[in-house]
Formats: sequence, structure tokens, C-alpha cells
Amino acid sequence: MKTRRFLLFTGIGCVAVLLIGAVALGAVLLGVMPLRVGVEEDAQATVSVSEVTQEVVEAAPTLTAISSGSEGGEVQATEPSPRVHESLASLYDELNPGVVNIRVYVAQGGMTGQGAGSGFVIDDEGHIVTNNHVVAQAEVVTVIFFNGYEAHAEVVGTDADSDLAVVQAKDVPEGVRPLRLAASGSVVPGDQVIAIGNPFSLGSSMSLGIVSAVGRTIPTQETPFSIPQAVQTDAAINPGNSGGPLLNLDGQVVGVNAQIASSSGTNSGVGFAIPSDVVRRVVPTLIEEGSYSWPWLGVQGGQVNLLLQEANDLDTQEGAYIAVVVENGPAEEAGLQGATAEETILGQNIPVGGDVVVEADGEPIRDFADLLTYIAFRRPGDRVTLTILRDGSRQDVIVELAARPE
Repeated sequence: MKTRRFLLFTGIGCVAVLLIGAVALGAVLLGVMPLRVGVEEDAQATVSVSEVTQEVVEAAPTLTAISSGSEGGEVQATEPSPRVHESLASLYDELNPGVVNIRVYVAQGGMTGQGAGSGFVIDDEGHIVTNNHVVAQAEVVTVIFFNGYEAHAEVVGTDADSDLAVVQAKDVPEGVRPLRLAASGSVVPGDQVIAIGNPFSLGSSMSLGIVSAVGRTIPTQETPFSIPQAVQTDAAINPGNSGGPLLNLDGQVVGVNAQIASSSGTNSGVGFAIPSDVVRRVVPTLIEEGSYSWPWLGVQGGQVNLLLQEANDLDTQEGAYIAVVVENGPAEEAGLQGATAEETILGQNIPVGGDVVVEADGEPIRDFADLLTYIAFRRPGDRVTLTILRDGSRQDVIVELAARPE
């Protein structure tokens, strides 16, 4: 089967910058980059593991036009029950006061540009969660509340590795209600979710969908590291939705809308939200300290697929294959080994000789995403016991995690 490559529009939720007094420059706030699954660091290095790239079919439109006059008769729209309609309407009325539109002003080349995104209020002090890529280059930030009231805001903390940021409004109007965070680990495919935000600068917009998948690993725009446990959804996410909440029907935030993956080069695709478990971990530190320090293992790799299993004479397809060990990183200091050679199988270069991590502190590691997630939710300085397969035998390696390098 021929593998199709697709592009991930990191920061697709941001409205493109409009340069005042000049022709708009394309992709000023929109970054386009290949999806890199299972890469912990160093964007320049590549891993010859076929599972690292996945086949992605064209996403179906979120809304399908109702056809009429066909030979089979008119297709009738399915009307939601009054109870469902009333529930969604009341949910919107309850949650919309916690969502804001964010407007940023950026100076580039002696000119001033303007961009827009979304965010949501997290506490009674006016702290607002959004994406880092929404405010990263901003010189001035303003927030527009549900009732149209505008206020200046200050960026109090940013974290490019999770694409999260916190701004604080200098004045908060009456009626604003902070949103609550859910445990994203309890979210499962099929759960209904809604997105509220500022698509195409059309504020206070809500869309409905489901959780399409969980546990996705998505790249960031500004760093070579990946965000673990992202929530995939078919709820419509468009330019301007970046930083806005993805919510369950209990009114709790399960993720922060951030990206769209598309094979067509358009906004039509699947959406991804940064999971609320990451938000819960990062945001309090951003408020207190202005930055967040992530742990670092210092490896690159991928999933153990059939070809890699055969080339390395493994008895399992579970585990995280270590293809590259970063020089002077924690993994190298602990003695982990990357691939030592390559074999060409069916026209693909398959790495051989690398360690396969099958457990971390006794917990099973099914694939490279599991390893990324386990490490991400530790702290710099933590000691982790990794059980690896090497030369047909199991052994334990103790690694002391470091802080990610700048």
C-alpha cells in the first residue's frame, strides 16, 4: 500500500496576520510542517521506521449538504430531539461567558500586523489559557469577552513545548465564569464534544462533534519536541479557534484546540487539542513562574512494526524502538543504545541494533508514544527504570532525566 504524506497545520486556528498598509504576507502566523510522530527531539534527524509515517485518508466534511431532487427522492435532514437542542443551547449559554477572543498586534519589518485566536478563563483572577503560537510574537494583546467588552491583557507565561500560554486580563467584566478542567485521561472515542471560539474572527461560535481518537502525538511549531496524549476530534476547528476550549457535555474542558491535519492543504481535516491533563500540569506553573521545565530522555525512535521486528529478530511488536541516542543526553549517560546499522527491506531502510523499551518502572510500554507520555509526565531529576530488549535478552537501565535543552 502506498503511504500518503500529509501536512499538519500547526497553529491553523490563528487568523493569518493582516499587514496594515501593505499586501498581506502569506503564512505569517500559520506554520506548515510535516507531521513528525514519535520524535522526542532534534528536528533534523530522521528515523527510518515506516510506522513513523501513517496513512491518512481525506477527512469527510464536518457538514454534508442536503441533496434534493435525486432519483431516490429528497434526502431528509435528521432533526435533533427538543431535549438535545435545549441541552446544547443551555450548555452554550453556560459556557460562552468563560470563552474569550484574543487579538494580537505584531511588529514585523517596520509594519504592524494583526492576528486573532481564542482562549478561556481559568480562574477568578482573570488568567486566560490560550496557545503559545497565538501570543508568541505579540507586542500588544487584547481580549474580547462574551459581552463585547475589550480589555488589555499581559502575557504572564508561555511554553513552546506544549504550545500553551497564559495571559491575564487587566479588567474582567461582570458575568465572566471560569471554565473547569476535566481529566482528559477519561475521554474515549465517541464522546460528544463542543468547541467554542473565534473562527474567522466570528466570535462566540460553537461547533459540535465527537472525540475521534485519543493518545495522539503531535508536533509543536517552534520546538522539535512532541505533545503527548492529544485529543483528535471532528468538531469543526478553523482559523481563529486556536487556544479555545474543547469541552465535554458536562461543560468541562478536555483540551485546548491547536491544530488541523489535512492531506488536501486546506482547512478541511481532523482537529487536535492539547489534552487537559497537560494543561493541568503546565498552566499553574506558567502562572507562578512564567515558564515550565519538561523532562528529557534524549532519544528518537518509533513503533516496532513487522519489518523492524524481522530485521531485528524480535519476538514482539510491542515496545518503543530506540533508533537514535542523543550525544551527552541522559539516555547516553545511562547506556541506552540506538541503531548501529540499516537493512533494506522492500525498498525501505530499516534500522537494526537499537534497544527496545518494553517497560518503564514496571509499566508496559506498547509503542514509542507510550514512552514519550511516560517521560513527559515525570520531572527533571527523576530516576526511571527502563526495561529493554537487547540482543535477545531483557535488562534494566536506570536513567536520570534532565531538563530539556533550550
